[in-house]
Amino acid sequence: MTAPPDDCLARNEWICGEYLSTRRHILLDAVVQHLQLTAVSVLIGLVIAVPLAVLARRWGWAAGPVLAVTTILYTIPSLAMFSLLLPVYGLSASLVVAGLVLYSLTLLVRNILAGLRAVPEETRQAARGMGYGPIRLLLTVELPLALPAAMAGLRIAMVSAVSLVTVGAIVGHGGLGNLIYAGMNTYFKAQVLTASVLCVVIAILADVLLLGVQRLLTPWTRAARG
Repeated sequence: MTAPPDDCLARNEWICGEYLSTRRHILLDAVVQHLQLTAVSVLIGLVIAVPLAVLARRWGWAAGPVLAVTTILYTIPSLAMFSLLLPVYGLSASLVVAGLVLYSLTLLVRNILAGLRAVPEETRQAARGMGYGPIRLLLTVELPLALPAAMAGLRIAMVSAVSLVTVGAIVGHGGLGNLIYAGMNTYFKAQVLTASVLCVVIAILADVLLLGVQRLLTPWTRAARG
């Protein structure tokens, strides 16, 4: 029997509304896992990157080694990275998170450090003259002024993580990557296209959201442009 003319699933078309309506729960679960892996990875990366950048700024000799190590980590192919981490984390979501954290460090550390270095020295001196200690100076002066550069790095790291999560499909924890991988193996066109488009949409929405947060946190940059 031939497939009915309105059965796009049977015809295995790239664009198929029937796929969206019949697999919406599968798609929703994949999107939720994708968002969780991305958000957790970037958040942990940020928690690690801020102290590293601060230390590199405080002690200049540490900047070279910190940037070198994080850059080397970024150059390791994703499949090789996951293979190296496999004995430690096994076939788990932690394996994917650990790999993404390591990849995010070079983007985050480099941009946060650049932002800290861009803080005018006269601003630091004025704050010290007002009685600011090192911690207060860092939290209320240096980090706020470094936010534009830091947020730029965070946006790149977030978009990069959204893409790299899909590689986690090799261990069964790839969010939408699981659907892309399965669809490629079975040549299921609608599944491959739908999951790929959703990855792009997530990346764009995440970037727009972070851009909005950046503008809210750095109103002085809008005033300067105006």
